[in-house]
Amino acid sequence: MPIHPPALDDRGFQDLVAEMLRRIPAHTPEWTNPQEGDPGRAIIDLMAWLVDTILYRANLIPERQRLAFLKLLGVGLRPARPAHGLVSLSLQKPADVKEVFCPPYTAFLKPAHFETMQEVSVLPVVATSYIKRKPSDAEARQFANLLPDLMKLYGAKAETAAPYVTTPVFLDGQAEASGRDFVHASVTVDGSLWLALSADKPELVAPTRALMAVPKFINIGLAPVVAAPLELEDVSVRHPIAMLWDIHSLDEKGKSQFNRLALDTDSTRGLTRAGVVRLQLPALGDHHAPTSNILQAGLGDMPPRLDDAQAAASVLAWVRLRPDPAAKVQSLSLSWLGINAVMIEQRESIPGRQTLGQGNGASDQQFGLNATSVDLGLLKVDVTDDQGTPRPWRRVDDTASAGRDDPVFSVDAEAGIIRFGDGVRGRAPRVGSLVQVYDVRSGGGSAGNLAAGSIKDIAVPDLRANQPLPTSGGAEAETLAEAEQRIPQFIRNQSRAVTEQDFRHLALQTPGLAIGRVELLPRFKPHQKRSGVPGVVSVMCLPRVEGFTAPAPRPDRSTLESVHSWLDVRRPLATELYAIGCEYVPLALSVAVELVDPDRRQVVLSNVKLALQKWLWALAPGGPNGQGWPLGRTVTDRELEVVVARVDGVDGVAPIRFYRKEKGNAAWQDMKRDMHLRTFLSLDPWQLPELLDVVVIEGSEADPSAIINSANSSGSGSAGVAIPVVPEFC
Repeated sequence: MPIHPPALDDRGFQDLVAEMLRRIPAHTPEWTNPQEGDPGRAIIDLMAWLVDTILYRANLIPERQRLAFLKLLGVGLRPARPAHGLVSLSLQKPADVKEVFCPPYTAFLKPAHFETMQEVSVLPVVATSYIKRKPSDAEARQFANLLPDLMKLYGAKAETAAPYVTTPVFLDGQAEASGRDFVHASVTVDGSLWLALSADKPELVAPTRALMAVPKFINIGLAPVVAAPLELEDVSVRHPIAMLWDIHSLDEKGKSQFNRLALDTDSTRGLTRAGVVRLQLPALGDHHAPTSNILQAGLGDMPPRLDDAQAAASVLAWVRLRPDPAAKVQSLSLSWLGINAVMIEQRESIPGRQTLGQGNGASDQQFGLNATSVDLGLLKVDVTDDQGTPRPWRRVDDTASAGRDDPVFSVDAEAGIIRFGDGVRGRAPRVGSLVQVYDVRSGGGSAGNLAAGSIKDIAVPDLRANQPLPTSGGAEAETLAEAEQRIPQFIRNQSRAVTEQDFRHLALQTPGLAIGRVELLPRFKPHQKRSGVPGVVSVMCLPRVEGFTAPAPRPDRSTLESVHSWLDVRRPLATELYAIGCEYVPLALSVAVELVDPDRRQVVLSNVKLALQKWLWALAPGGPNGQGWPLGRTVTDRELEVVVARVDGVDGVAPIRFYRKEKGNAAWQDMKRDMHLRTFLSLDPWQLPELLDVVVIEGSEADPSAIINSANSSGSGSAGVAIPVVPEFC
């Protein structure tokens, strides 16, 4: 039976009043009419209110003891998580040719408080990205007559000619959600992305080149496209991709050459995530400008030819980005690239050094930081010694493991409280010593998850911001109720995944993710679809989504990589771990029902469709047990007919017709009934049904062609990648 701590006294105000009224005949028999409004009754009500208040405080004692026990465990509440994002900066007045330095932790004040994570020197340079795109079939037909003349003009042979169209990408600094592949052989002729560093206008080229006549650092922001994983694909941490950054120049004879740019920092970790690459540019001179020879412009490994005279006249230099040929990368997509970029984080810095108070020599001293959800990575604490000189103390997770004279402290990040030792386990600040703190940063929460374009103003008068991508990752601090649910599990597994319950619980606790369902497939190797393999654990994760409408919930690659990284350090050493999505089996249904009231036809038919969608849904509250459709459970027509019959307003149900799709065939196939006139959709233990279409009609027999002829069919549930058609730049 469940454990319910009893209340010390469960009497309420009315119970106390009634009890005192019952005692009147025994103590004051002459008082025969204790009605409301009587002075004596008012005294009874007052005393009942006072006693009720005392009982309320007394009943808090069990809760206080429980919280005190949780505090002794040393497991604090989880702090709020800050959102992160990527912005590019530019000058408010492009005509002011100057370099503006933006230090780390520069603030963006609205709509939420963000700060830059690194320094950036904002250069008076505009960057436009181009690719040498292969012509489409229509363009190839259009250029068919022109191509032989061009080949003759350039002296190229038919077998070596690679015609291309100079195509700008990420126009006006905006991101392309579907991404732009600049490596695949079917897209570009050279597998490179070209970045034109230009002045704002041709008349500003001379002053801009004068400013860039000394080496400069440039921050380039990149956002790689994370492709959705295939069904049951094993997803782990992505390997970094070696990228080459070259700047183009011309030698004394006008011959094209490339010089490798020095890489200072790379927060993209080899294009495995969005981040900033910091490069050192050489002094830019006239030899970095594009060639003026019209017969050489864009030829061979030259930068793309620009037919817009103003754009070509504004170019200062060309930078080429391409994967290292040794990596043999066949395809690589970016959703955004821009210069003067910087990573931002939803935190607020408290400037200067703060004195929190004075030590008193007692054990277990603690001081508040006047901030919650504190960033522990930067926080520093000094305590003055006998001579009054501030000395740094070291942060540890628990002072109980420290020695007697160790100058250590621990921090409750969520509450913003610093705790010191007791003099035996960790040194205690002496009497009169000053406790000072600096580099305090705090903040976070879901309010920082902003749409693209929300952040525009930065606390630097000469700059403006462009936010091409949404910020993400913000989450609220853990509540006490959530901690009480988490702590028993923490005591059982100590953040180690050993049992099936441990894997499930820890996967659900992956930071920064909204996981709706976790299934464990022990001894199942996903890419081989083989069961019974010793030492293998496959963790199937589905994201949390609202509603019951197709397509079914599918995790993206970032989600599976995060779950794998979170569990990989917590698994047993000999366990082979896989983080996978689900393999869905497409299903469509044709249903015919008889109605109790024909006037409610549309409402009842809609409710029937919703009931079926909910019953076959992969997440709670779907499925027969309210936890989502069970893995591998067979879908039967009789079971679905019962679901339909329970809908209010349904008088009768005709046999339901099933439709499914075979792999490689986009058409729906009518599933025939067996010898007992029943229909089954059998599933493997790693599969779930995906209800893509439901047609509900009023009648005594389901229409066998309803799904095939339905104009509302959802198809396979996966949309194709839409590549924006960029017109020829001329």
